[in-house]
Amino acid sequence: MHFDQRTQQALRDAGLSRADVRAVSKAISEAAERDAETLGAFFDGVDTVYSDMEMAHSADEVQEHAVAYIDLYTHGSDIRGYLRFDSWGVPVDGGRPLTDEKVELSLGGTVNDRVRFVHDRDAL
Repeated sequence: MHFDQRTQQALRDAGLSRADVRAVSKAISEAAERDAETLGAFFDGVDTVYSDMEMAHSADEVQEHAVAYIDLYTHGSDIRGYLRFDSWGVPVDGGRPLTDEKVELSLGGTVNDRVRFVHDRDAL
């Protein structure tokens, strides 16, 4: 189940049955899976993406990245995985589609920030 015991109890105290809590938990997990699929499709088969990532070696507001692959999985409401660029990679600690043309990933490791990605530089 997605919710910890305190949250489950609070939901039951608010009037939801155990079946209702299970249904909500399942809906949250399914939404995370859909988002992970959308995020994966955004990067799949794309050679280059652009981002608003702050990079120590660049003064540019928009960064260009050659994409090697993205590998995502879900656990409950969490989206995790790894995004590999041409010469480096970074763990993905969450993400969400913003529009058809823009996504946001929470990147861990050396980035530790939420970063927006687009296919068209001008979309940032």
